[in-house]
Amino acid sequence: METVATTDGLRAQLHRMWGAVAPGWAEHAEFTDARGAAVTARLLELASPQPGERVLDLASGAGGMGLAAAECVGPDGEVVVSDVAPEMTAIAERRAAARGLENVSARVLDLEEIDEPDESYDVVFCREGIMLVPDPARAAAEIRRVLRPGGRAALAVWGPRERNPWLGVVFDAASAGLGAPVPPPGNPGPFSLDDPAALAGVLSAGGLDDVRVEEVAVPYRAGSVDEWWTRTTALAGPLAQRLALLPAPAAEALRERAQAAIRVYETAGGLDIPGVALVAAAARL
Repeated sequence: METVATTDGLRAQLHRMWGAVAPGWAEHAEFTDARGAAVTARLLELASPQPGERVLDLASGAGGMGLAAAECVGPDGEVVVSDVAPEMTAIAERRAAARGLENVSARVLDLEEIDEPDESYDVVFCREGIMLVPDPARAAAEIRRVLRPGGRAALAVWGPRERNPWLGVVFDAASAGLGAPVPPPGNPGPFSLDDPAALAGVLSAGGLDDVRVEEVAVPYRAGSVDEWWTRTTALAGPLAQRLALLPAPAAEALRERAQAAIRVYETAGGLDIPGVALVAAAARL
């Protein structure tokens, strides 16, 4: 019982946190869409949403994945963009309205307990969300449950930390500055499912079939070190809140440590930092 209570408390904390960082996601929505374009395109290829189909986008954040899917299903189809934080779904809803996408609606949904009927979607997407929940296998089982027989799922997570220095160096600097690992042990984080076998195992454990995992390069380009720092920390979820609570001298020392480490990727035109995502396709047969 204590473990359940502790996990439930962690979930509640994470849900509040994503709502608190929503303003940063709204500010940088176009950047995240542009940077994730290759991943989004591959997810669309793998799941292949068709005109008239019903699509669920989980952990939508600012909604970029779902908005892209809306173009595929057309006016006779439907896309539901969802997130655990209502502040995030509000961003996605505004962006859909600005684009005139009348086939998009928004719902507050928990990835680990999707409040939707069984077998109600043809396609489910989740771009960079399933690694951030306490029980990803439970989330995978929920994805399978809401998929119709023959339905398809396509998901993306971040690859190994050492191959994503755009964020890894921030975590390293924060760990050194705070004197404790970031993320804390036992907490989900961006690199929680950074191994192809681990990601495939989670999806298979959730009952999904025909699981395949591949890599997609996701470089991070910024005009300057300051631009990289501002964007990355604004989008970094729990870390963004921890940094905001630091005394000014400690925060400045942490920033300087991270910026010194990232300068190895400086070019004449700014920063060109490597990155890699893992992309998975699965189905409900």
